[in-house]
Amino acid sequence: MPETLAETRCDVLVIGGGPAGSTAAGLLAEYGYGVVLLEKARHPRFHIGESLLPANLPLLERLGVADKVRAIGMQKWGAEFVSPWDGRRQEFQFANAWDKSQPHAYQVRRSEFDEILLRRAGQLGARVIEECRVREVEFDADGAKVHAEYGDGRRGTFSAATIVDASGRDTLLGNRLGGKLRSKKHNSAAMYAHFSGALRETGKREGNIIIYWFDHGWFWFIPLPDGAASVGAVVWPHYLKSRTVPVKDFFLATIALCPPLAERLSAAALISEVEATGNYSYECKRSHGRNYFLVGDAFTFIDPVFSSGVMLAMNGAKAAAEAIHISRTEPRRASSALKQFDRIMRHGPKQFSWFIYRVTNPAMRELFLGPRNLLRMEEALLSLLAGDIFGRTPIWRSLRLFKMIYFISSFLSLGRTLKAARQRAVNIRPEAEHVNSA
Repeated sequence: MPETLAETRCDVLVIGGGPAGSTAAGLLAEYGYGVVLLEKARHPRFHIGESLLPANLPLLERLGVADKVRAIGMQKWGAEFVSPWDGRRQEFQFANAWDKSQPHAYQVRRSEFDEILLRRAGQLGARVIEECRVREVEFDADGAKVHAEYGDGRRGTFSAATIVDASGRDTLLGNRLGGKLRSKKHNSAAMYAHFSGALRETGKREGNIIIYWFDHGWFWFIPLPDGAASVGAVVWPHYLKSRTVPVKDFFLATIALCPPLAERLSAAALISEVEATGNYSYECKRSHGRNYFLVGDAFTFIDPVFSSGVMLAMNGAKAAAEAIHISRTEPRRASSALKQFDRIMRHGPKQFSWFIYRVTNPAMRELFLGPRNLLRMEEALLSLLAGDIFGRTPIWRSLRLFKMIYFISSFLSLGRTLKAARQRAVNIRPEAEHVNSA
């Protein structure tokens, strides 16, 4: 029989040691609470999503890890969008956003970035336990009991007043509480790998993320500090279901469908396994309950085209830590703090999703490839791309104008718009939840 350890008590138990979990654990420990963080893997471990946004940087400063991230990161001054059909490309520089104070972000290896955040949570006072997988959560009037299994087979029980679920796309509480809803408006799958020897841009453009449209979705190209490149294809499930060969061969054949990207990788070597996953968009009904909070991908997942995942995860974790602290220290403000947390959790995905749902639409491609700064529209769009959507930067009027022009453009090319809409309806049909990577 596996050994059962004595029950551990804490104020807050955090499930998951990614950016959301580590941020929540670190900030709560800094507030003075007894925090335990359970992480199923051992860091460093591989993770996709290497591109950060300028809006990440203030929180990295707050956590005291800005210098360490700077040391492992490659400066990312902007993003480029490429049309393979006519060779057009458009660069967006964060320095041209509405707020000029955050002109760059970083490209990072997530194994290094996530470990920096996890170790920092420990330094701030959280008890970090790796290789410990949560098996069950039981709620009661006093909080919750969490049953977990260590990598060596030992079992442990943790008692906490509050649970922060930062379990990522495992969506532990969302699944157990029956609140996870698949998006009916968007659906995608992904294949990705790392390459060495890929052709890079030069100068400040070297660190740009490049987005390539193609017939079945879009690609990302993310240069990494050590010379490698992260390359991924986000495709319609309908296309990925057509695979009849091993995923590696299918991925390379898919790259060949986009000549500008294929040329960039013509002398490159594959240096990792090719992974494939159902990248379905979803949201949980509730962001919090009487004694729990859902943050990051444990609450919602949206298509990664704008690299918003890490920023939204860390920002939501910060909001959760603040809501927990206010609820404990100022009970009269608890209701408003929880409402504010819920608004923050829903605001980010909502703002990005409007663009994500339409990013492969011909009218949207034209606007991205030929931006205009009429009434500061381009500056507002750049602010969105930089993640500057939670502060007081007054971008919303200009973004509404951008959306109005999009609708007018779509109407003026009604035949093309209807054809694209019909094709998209076919392409986003749900397929199997998990794609075999064999």
